[in-house]
Amino acid sequence: MDKFFASNVFSKQRIFMVSGLVGCSLLLTACAGTMRISWPSLSPFNWFGSSLKVSDQGLGEISRQTNMTQSAIEQGLDGKYRLRSGMETKDGKLTSIIQGMEDNQVKLEFYGLDKGKVNRIDILDSNIKTVWGTKIGTPFSDLYDKAYGACQRSDDFSAQPTVICTAPQSQHVSYVFSGTWDGQKEFMPADDILKEWKVSKIIWKAS
Repeated sequence: MDKFFASNVFSKQRIFMVSGLVGCSLLLTACAGTMRISWPSLSPFNWFGSSLKVSDQGLGEISRQTNMTQSAIEQGLDGKYRLRSGMETKDGKLTSIIQGMEDNQVKLEFYGLDKGKVNRIDILDSNIKTVWGTKIGTPFSDLYDKAYGACQRSDDFSAQPTVICTAPQSQHVSYVFSGTWDGQKEFMPADDILKEWKVSKIIWKAS
């Protein structure tokens, strides 16, 4: 899977088009030209954690009806994250990808066809919960008694062993669990192993 972003295209074939707040002070005099400030992100109510929640419909107000554009996603996020956008090739198809950044770390990833709608959201921000209370770090044992019928082994064991489980409340939401396991990567870890694993990513899909 190759990702292409709009800066540094000659060296890494990656380009990120970063939103207008980058490199600018909150003081209007710090940046030349017109700067667009998201006032909701400056509200004291947003200083004490994220109000965004993952549900069967999507993330906050971002759903399958949201345009796969940086402006539409920024509005849905209330300006909380710095955004950068680019393209990704997957299974021979060209897909748009928009990342939500905070402290130079990727916290959110949005996927969808170019000029289409959002069809997948990857949540890596530990401050974001589902409407059912699940978040990054929630143990497997808090959600499942066994993996059978809900979980499958991830195809990507390159960094750390992972399994993906469908949320009990929604077919549109999945949890990626990571943990320690010394078994062969083609096998599913036993339930007594999985109970110690924790959510490392939350995924929402439109279908």
